[in-house]
Amino acid sequence: MSFKYTPNTLKKLEELYEEARYIIRYEKGNFNSGYCILEERRVVVINKFFSVEGRINALLEILPSVKINEEELSGEMLKWYKQLKTEPAAGQDPSVQTQMDL
Repeated sequence: MSFKYTPNTLKKLEELYEEARYIIRYEKGNFNSGYCILEERRVVVINKFFSVEGRINALLEILPSVKINEEELSGEMLKWYKQLKTEPAAGQDPSVQTQMDL
């Protein structure tokens, strides 16, 4: 998916998580991956020292692992969520093998 790494894109991603009833917190901490997910409490904690681009990438990386009820999303958010879910994140080559693929 092609989009710009702007504060507006970050805000839209935050709204997507909000509609899915997740709380996003920006905190400092010792995260190996730059973020932490508290699944039972529906809280996502992201390193507060990340730039806008880093925050967007972290939220996109987390998206497949969180449980989002599509019925709770508004029409526009549902459409955008499905686009994010089906297309590889911007800047990522789908042919590159990651540790998770191994």
